[in-house]
Amino acid sequence: MKRLFSILVIAAITVLGTYNLQAANGTNNLPGTIVSFVQDDEEAMAGDDLEEEELGFHQELKKRFIEGGPGFMGIVLLCLILGLAIAIERIIFLNLSTTNTKKLAQNVEDALHSGGVEAAKEVCRNTKGPVASIYYQGLDRADESIEAAEKAVVAYGGVQMGQLEKNVSWVSLFIALAPMLGFMGTVIGMIQAFDRIEAAGDMQPSLVAGGIKVALLTTVFGLIVAIILQIFYNYIIAKIDSIVNDMEDASILLIDMLVAYKNKKRI
Repeated sequence: MKRLFSILVIAAITVLGTYNLQAANGTNNLPGTIVSFVQDDEEAMAGDDLEEEELGFHQELKKRFIEGGPGFMGIVLLCLILGLAIAIERIIFLNLSTTNTKKLAQNVEDALHSGGVEAAKEVCRNTKGPVASIYYQGLDRADESIEAAEKAVVAYGGVQMGQLEKNVSWVSLFIALAPMLGFMGTVIGMIQAFDRIEAAGDMQPSLVAGGIKVALLTTVFGLIVAIILQIFYNYIIAKIDSIVNDMEDASILLIDMLVAYKNKKRI
């Protein structure tokens, strides 16, 4: 997971560096863009109309992104890449942490009654996931008392919840940060547009139309990034809640199994 995160970060830095260099040189070279040189003004206008008609959603998105400028658009893109990297890592981890709780509980109960606590602990050692780890901690304290086993289950359950929620706060940070950066880019673009009006001394639409369009693009892309990350964030939270509910149900079931096992031994 760390290797995936590192690759995505390096890719983001490389893209941003190339993009800033192109912006500084006054060039915007996009893969698949065809630049045609024409001599006649009428042919140039016809070529522009044809290019706009042929642009698909992907090409249009890239075009608008380049028009937004390298400053804030680059930071918004970095928020998207880092947020997706963390979200994907969490989704993979949570999917690997999901276990069949009912099957595990049945196997532990069968092993507990047939081979005792050590056999049940062996079943937990051979099973991945936080539920199996909680079972192991409870069984490890089973020889002391039921209260000790219950305390171990509760304490280790908190540790497992911390592992499940690790780095999730960073995703929520990027969700809040992306539109805020977009709004900041919009405000700065509007200030620059009014500076042009003040310098020209005249309110001409051609002076400010381009600046206002570029300013609004930062907000649009900031909102797009926030929407994408919000979908991943909600999925992660729902997955964590599902695993936590399984952990709580499994903990109650384990205590009941240990009580029944203790009573059986006394008889």
